[in-house]
Amino acid sequence: MSLYTQRGVSAQKEEVHQAIQDLDQGLFPNAFCKMYPDYLGGDDQYINIMHADGAGTKSILAYLYWKETGDLSVWEGISKDAVAMNLDDLLCVGIYDNILFSSTIDRNKTLIPGEVLQHIIKGNQAFFDQLRQYGVNIHYLGGETADVGDVARTIAVNGTMSARLPKSKVISNDKIAAGQVIVGFGSSGKAVYEDSYNSGLGSNGLTSARHDVLSKYYADKYPETFEPALPSEVVYIGNQKVTDLIQIEGFGEIAAGKLLLSPTRTYAPLMKRLLESHFEDIAGAIHCSGGGQTKCMKYLPCNLKIVKDNLFKVPPIFELIRQNSGADDREMYQVFNMGHRLEIFTSETAAAAMIQIAADLGIEAKIVGHTEAADRKSLHLKAPSGWVTYDY
Repeated sequence: MSLYTQRGVSAQKEEVHQAIQDLDQGLFPNAFCKMYPDYLGGDDQYINIMHADGAGTKSILAYLYWKETGDLSVWEGISKDAVAMNLDDLLCVGIYDNILFSSTIDRNKTLIPGEVLQHIIKGNQAFFDQLRQYGVNIHYLGGETADVGDVARTIAVNGTMSARLPKSKVISNDKIAAGQVIVGFGSSGKAVYEDSYNSGLGSNGLTSARHDVLSKYYADKYPETFEPALPSEVVYIGNQKVTDLIQIEGFGEIAAGKLLLSPTRTYAPLMKRLLESHFEDIAGAIHCSGGGQTKCMKYLPCNLKIVKDNLFKVPPIFELIRQNSGADDREMYQVFNMGHRLEIFTSETAAAAMIQIAADLGIEAKIVGHTEAADRKSLHLKAPSGWVTYDY
């Protein structure tokens, strides 16, 4: 059993998918997000979408860093995570503008004071103000903040987004086919709209990242940060403290905690440009979030062999996790994005233009793989240790 599974989490969310299998799959079953008829506007040429996501257990990392350093600014990063995880899912169906957002915060009031809430809420608005400069308009409609100490050990930061979109502008993933290339857009580095180095970790796999990298010191000092029923051998098994400095080429030394807490990169400024100039060239779009590099396999419209043979060099944060945990490539690539968190299925000709648009925004991009005709679905991934195959 993988460390991830032993900690009570699942990269593939099998039980969740089983629970919802009888629900309406929406108008476009292969699309990255579920979409429904335009109940709000009554226009049969439009769809409605309401989508929920959040920062997950990354908020526990923020709690540890704040308690150890007193730095409240990390909570503004958590607010960005909750927004970006929602927004970047919507990007993959073609939505980038005129979006409504409602936040949901569950906290243990005995541990999380009001000043933390202020930084989270302030972070939301600051992020929306920044995105507006790039033509991405999100309207902040408030939300719910609940004091539920019997439910939340520390704090959970989530949100919901809603929008309308013409059906003619939907990315349904139905056009994914054999003979296409896959363009990956890097998750690490520093985009022109980011103010510091981004480790690329995002907001998935944070339960493993936290326990794999950080030391037993945190289990002893902050027992509120983990499930007490977990066996000791999977709780905080790493060597680092949040203030330990890690050398990052081109960016100097950065605290391990800051690398783990890098706000999730949003691809909204990029996708706005791609959707406006290359919509017809986008056969499919995938947010490599939960499930990492295997995420694409859930949204294929037909049997295909997916080959990813030119992946990005693994960013330092993932090497740090691997070194501390001893996890193999099979587990790493199905838990973490490992270098790119957005991928687009397109033609080789269109790929070159998309890669240039990304470069203009300071985002590394390249063709990471291709699709082949097949009689079943499978993923073949060239990792540092060699080929890894996932059959479906």
